Amino acid sequence: LQLASYSGKFKMADNAGGDGDGVQDLTAVVQNLLTQMQTKFQDMSDQIVGRIDEMGTRIDDLEKNLSDLMEQAGVDEK
Repeated sequence: LQLASYSGKFKMADNAGGDGDGVQDLTAVVQNLLTQMQTKFQDMSDQIVGRIDEMGTRIDDLEKNLSDLMEQAGVDEK
């Protein structure tokens, strides 16, 4: 992932009073990755829901067509 491209850039602040820029940079990268993952999961979820809705519509159409055919053939539904 993108974290590998940033790995050489970070210097972690030590307890002796170093600055927190490395930690802030790492935090920003992690937040960016989490946002990208959330967006991808949301897109996939939307696609799945859309496909399920489409399948439901197709099943409804099939049931109606089958019912029409059974009615034309004079077969009683039970």
